[in-house]
Amino acid sequence: MSPAAITLLFLAFAIIMFVTEKIPLGLTSMIVCVGLVVTKVLDVSTAFKGFINSNVILFVAMFIVGGALFETGMANEIGGIVTKFAKTERQLIVAIMVIVGLMSGVLSNTGTAAVLIPVVIGIAAKSGFKRSRLLMPLVFAAAMGGNLSLIGAPGNMIAQSTLEPIGLKFGFFEYAIVGLPILIAGIIFYATVGYKLLPNHDTANDDSIFDDSQDFSSVPQWKKTLSLVILIATLLGMIFEDQIGIKLCITGCIGAILLIITGVISENNALKSIDLKTIFLFGGTLSLAEALDKTGAGEMIANAVINALGANPSPMLLTFVVFILCCIMTNFMSNTATTALMAPICLSIAQGMGADPRAVLMACVIGGSCAYATPIGMPANTMVVGAGGYKFNDYVKAGLPLIVIATIVSMIILPIAFPFFPG
Repeated sequence: MSPAAITLLFLAFAIIMFVTEKIPLGLTSMIVCVGLVVTKVLDVSTAFKGFINSNVILFVAMFIVGGALFETGMANEIGGIVTKFAKTERQLIVAIMVIVGLMSGVLSNTGTAAVLIPVVIGIAAKSGFKRSRLLMPLVFAAAMGGNLSLIGAPGNMIAQSTLEPIGLKFGFFEYAIVGLPILIAGIIFYATVGYKLLPNHDTANDDSIFDDSQDFSSVPQWKKTLSLVILIATLLGMIFEDQIGIKLCITGCIGAILLIITGVISENNALKSIDLKTIFLFGGTLSLAEALDKTGAGEMIANAVINALGANPSPMLLTFVVFILCCIMTNFMSNTATTALMAPICLSIAQGMGADPRAVLMACVIGGSCAYATPIGMPANTMVVGAGGYKFNDYVKAGLPLIVIATIVSMIILPIAFPFFPG
């Protein structure tokens, strides 16, 4: 059996296990990771390199930074301030989505989510609303906000670099032509109809540092203040990543190290704040994404769908199929990998038709960001699995309608804003 066929079998196994949850999500990821090595699809170093992926390092660091903010009680104090202005659960959801969405437009969407997750947990604790109701809108808004500017998500720059050799490009805020209406529609949806689809779980505190019943009255003020100062400094480091030349994950590590060295958080509590379920789920699943890319299985899926359209598909049909295909792929592969895989295919087809490729590439980027329906679709989704007590089907139930909304909005705006055959 070819490596591509084996990879597709593991993909099918992962989908079935993720949906049914007969075994834990992290264990499914590890079975796939180890299985790809045993079947010689990947070597050991390639299969397990996901565990030293920069996003995993960022996870670990920001779990500690967030843990310190929560353990000192500062997250609760911030939560108390926010809940003075947003009294109801719906108002909180709207406020969180607006703030996160706009921040993600100019920051890394993963970094934005990582910084604000502990704050939202604090808001939930202070307000008495369940964190499972607030964390999912947060990560969805982070993904939607990534489509507001050229630097909002890595896939945006990939599409730009695909266009540049043929003398075309997107403006800095041109993605917002489609991205902003999707963000607005998404916020309205979860404040109204979609509100009923959000998970409603009681999260067990277990040994987690995010214990809602903690008493923070004995925590020294200097610890609270320093935890906030280091969080803000970490955020600023992420904002000015390019200027200071330090990657997000390293900035996060510096923040985590400072918190432990200064005694704001103990080593034991720092370790308790790291959600290993998230690490195993994300790190293990990256091996599947790597196999889809390395064996050509991902490209086989893409080409099979595109070829089914025939030699001369209508531009509108092509755009729709590209969008849906990217939506599906990005929920099981990295959205960056999805865009990198699909962008050159989209460009060559559009050029062959004599059409302006920008509409198809925009569909590729926006579709590639619609990773709402699985906990592995994007790093931010994975980060809240433990804190929100989520199951795979929670993402499907709450995320699929958002994909439908994004598809409808995109199919209306794309032909108008990016005509296939401009005059």
